[in-house]
Amino acid sequence: MKNLNRVSEKEQLEAVKQDGDAIQHISNPSEAVQLEAVKQYGYAIKYINNPSEAVQLEAVKQDGDAIQHVNNPSEAVQLEAVKQDGDAIHWLLSKRIWPSGAVMVAAVKQNKEAIKYLINPETFWGK
Repeated sequence: MKNLNRVSEKEQLEAVKQDGDAIQHISNPSEAVQLEAVKQYGYAIKYINNPSEAVQLEAVKQDGDAIQHVNNPSEAVQLEAVKQDGDAIHWLLSKRIWPSGAVMVAAVKQNKEAIKYLINPETFWGK
């Protein structure tokens, strides 16, 4: 893929609409480009330095497991991730983030099997 730093924002937007991963070829993407990339492919967030909460929310709406690439997610981002995929709660636990009651309830509501992560968080934290 060509270097997308030398093209207009409009062309960058078109590139990430076609392939969200194309954002990795843009060194300082605008928030609009970031949003479009994660709408197309939630995991594109892994190529974004310090994404805004809006970008984080859009990424986890597309794929709850994208939260694994979010440092210090807000409760709103956590909630959106587990509403999309209850099992995404394990990414919080693996980062040693204990979710709020609302996040736990939302995770189990979305997928009752998610409770297994809350019953035994030592699986992630060690003993």
